[in-house]
Amino acid sequence: MTRIQNLIIGAGPAGLGCADILVRNGVQPVVFDRYPEIGGLLTFGIPQFKLEKQVMQRRREVFEEMGVEFRLNTEIGLDIDADDLLDEFDAVFLGMGTYTAMEGGFEGEQLPGVYKALDYLIGNVNEKMGYSQPEENFIDLKGKTVVVLGGGDTAMDCVRTAIRQDAKSVTCLYRRDKANMPGSQREVQNAEEEGVTFQWLSSPHALLGDGTVNAVRAQRIHLGQPDDTGRQVPETIDNSDFDLSADLVIKALGFDPEDLPSLFAQDALKVSRWGTVQIDWKSMMTGMPGVFAAGDIVRGASLVVWGIRDGRDAAEQMHNFMEAALRGEDRAAS
Repeated sequence: MTRIQNLIIGAGPAGLGCADILVRNGVQPVVFDRYPEIGGLLTFGIPQFKLEKQVMQRRREVFEEMGVEFRLNTEIGLDIDADDLLDEFDAVFLGMGTYTAMEGGFEGEQLPGVYKALDYLIGNVNEKMGYSQPEENFIDLKGKTVVVLGGGDTAMDCVRTAIRQDAKSVTCLYRRDKANMPGSQREVQNAEEEGVTFQWLSSPHALLGDGTVNAVRAQRIHLGQPDDTGRQVPETIDNSDFDLSADLVIKALGFDPEDLPSLFAQDALKVSRWGTVQIDWKSMMTGMPGVFAAGDIVRGASLVVWGIRDGRDAAEQMHNFMEAALRGEDRAAS
C-alpha cells in the first residue's frame, strides 16, 4: 500500500465498487458505515429469501484480505464529526445512498401502527441475522391484517416478507394499474402467487384510527393523459372513497437523499432540488476539492449495478487525483 488513504462513507454498492478499484491500485480505503455489516440495502433492505446474507459476509472477508478497512456501526455526524474526517484523509467518497423515506402527506401518517418500509425490512433482517438491537425494532406481523402503500420493489419486499411472517392478510395499494407498476413484474407475480392482494388504481388519502391505525381510506383512480415523461397521470374519481381494514400499515412510497449540506456544513457541497449531490461527471468530484460522490446519492434511487459502476468510475478519478497530489500538483485537478 502507498501512504495515501481514502475515506469511503457508505458500504453499499457504490462504496464497495469504489473500494474494490482503489485497493487494487495500492490505496488504503477506510470504509465507514452505520450498519453492523457491509452491503447497505443489499444486506439490510433486501430480504434473505432474495439474497442470502452469507454472500455479503464472504465479500467482506475478501475485501479485508485485500486490505480494505471497515469501521462499521459508525455514523458520520453522530459518532464521528464530518469535518475531522475531511482533514484526516487524502480524498473522500460519498456513497450513502438514499435512505430518507418519502411521506405521503395525508392525515394519520403519524398514528401508532404506521411504519416506514426500511424500518420494517431492516428490523426483520437484523432479527434474522441475530444482531443485538432493541426488541421494538423488530416488527412482527404474525396474525396481522397488513396494508402496504406503494408499488416499487421495496413494496414487493415488504408484502412478501409479511407473508413469510404469517400475516393474516396482506394487501398492496397502488395508484396505477399492474402494467404501470414501477417494480419488477416478476416480483408482482411472485407476490400474487404467495397470496398478496393488490388494489390497483387506488390512492390513499387518510389513515384512520383511534389511538392506533385501524383502516386506510383511499380513492379510486383512473389514468388520464400522459405527462412530459409519457406516463399517464393518475386522477382521482369523485365520490369513490373506500376503506380497507388494517392492523398495521407500511409506507413504501420512495426515498430521498439525506441532508448532506447540514451534515457537512459546507457551502461548496451543492445539491439539486431533489437533494441529490451535484458533481462534475467527468471528474466525479463535488464542489469540494477532494470530495467525490456517486451512486444513489447522485442519481437518486436506482439499480445496484449502476451504484457499483458509478463507484468504480469515481475510484479511477480519485486515484488520479491522489496521485497528482503526491506529485505536488493542484489537488483540485481531476
